[in-house]
Amino acid sequence: MRSAGILVFRKVDGRTEVLIAHMGGPFWARKDEGAWSVPKGLIEDGEEPEAAARREFREELGLPAPAGELVPLGEVKQSGKTVTVWAIEGDLDPADVVPGTFELEWPPRSGRTREFPEVDRVGWFAVDDARVKLVKGQRAFLDRLPA
Repeated sequence: MRSAGILVFRKVDGRTEVLIAHMGGPFWARKDEGAWSVPKGLIEDGEEPEAAARREFREELGLPAPAGELVPLGEVKQSGKTVTVWAIEGDLDPADVVPGTFELEWPPRSGRTREFPEVDRVGWFAVDDARVKLVKGQRAFLDRLPA
């Protein structure tokens, strides 16, 4: 299984900040450390990874990725998946995010399906703060950001 995503970064007062998303749904609701992610998702059959990254960014955040050149950050293994991420320098207002949704049987074994946001919030974080918030498998991407 393969996923692709885009990590937006910006420079503020000489430091790098990244835009990451808190994963939506009941499992992640009360978690913070290790519960954030690069906006990403599955690569569909026959889809180019970069196109998947752009599509997933829009699906998860409801906004297109900022314009500019994507910088490859490589791949990591995360929970049995290969995750490929690109970085792009840009800016966007987290208040403009309109997350996509997914359906899940909740509570478990209840027979009821509920809709949840893909992400329940996004925010800008200094790299050191993001390192604590990101799921462990994605932290390597922070070390690969352009200087």
